[in-house]
Amino acid sequence: MNNGVRKPVPEPPVPARPSLGSAPRRRLVFVLLLAAGLVLVLVRLPGDARASLWTALSAQLGLVVLLSVFALLTLSLVWAAGQRLDTRTFVLFNMRVYPLWLDRCMWLATQLGNMLTALIAVLILFALSYRRLAIEVVLGTLTLWLLVEIIKAITDRDRPFLALDKARVVGWREKGDSFPSGHTSQIFFLMTLFVHQFQLGLLASAGLYAVAALVGFTRIYVGAHYPRDVIAGVVLGSVWGILAMTVDGYWVALHF
Repeated sequence: MNNGVRKPVPEPPVPARPSLGSAPRRRLVFVLLLAAGLVLVLVRLPGDARASLWTALSAQLGLVVLLSVFALLTLSLVWAAGQRLDTRTFVLFNMRVYPLWLDRCMWLATQLGNMLTALIAVLILFALSYRRLAIEVVLGTLTLWLLVEIIKAITDRDRPFLALDKARVVGWREKGDSFPSGHTSQIFFLMTLFVHQFQLGLLASAGLYAVAALVGFTRIYVGAHYPRDVIAGVVLGSVWGILAMTVDGYWVALHF
């Protein structure tokens, strides 16, 4: 018996404030670091090189506009019917029993699309005296990742393993959002640039793009991305490579 005295109702717990290590804060810090790196590279460029870069971008304003329109159109890809198709395709390739050796090979292959691979490529290009190409890779990688992170922040799409309980994850559970695939964007950017720079034949070009396509597929295999994330990465990386090729034509005249 409580003698008519009402027990105090406990107050609901106050949600913890996001820490400095929260995902949105980490994304913001990452974008700021990329922007700072891009500014540093641009500041270090000779004045003639910066002027040529601006001339190339101005001459290809239509391409830049199309890329911006594409970034906006990617928002429309997150719709119910498309999500169902994405999920079915993801399940078809990801939720299967594969041998351990194949998991390891796919995990190694997917690393070709990260920024460390781009850094190694830059160091090799500098060592081989391809200085201009190395700078193009640095500028292209920084600007591409900035664009990818901005689109990810806008779409805010969860990775498949967060939405699908039985999704296989090979390696670790990657942080950040899912759309578009940054690894796929990066590898297609590099391959498009290399095919142009070295004037590769049909067979060699097909080989490089086959490697890029494999990296894109591994993003589904390891459970990091939906198919539409990968397709968006293919388009973004290819367009960025074409833009870099256009800029390269202006820089050649400077013998930079």
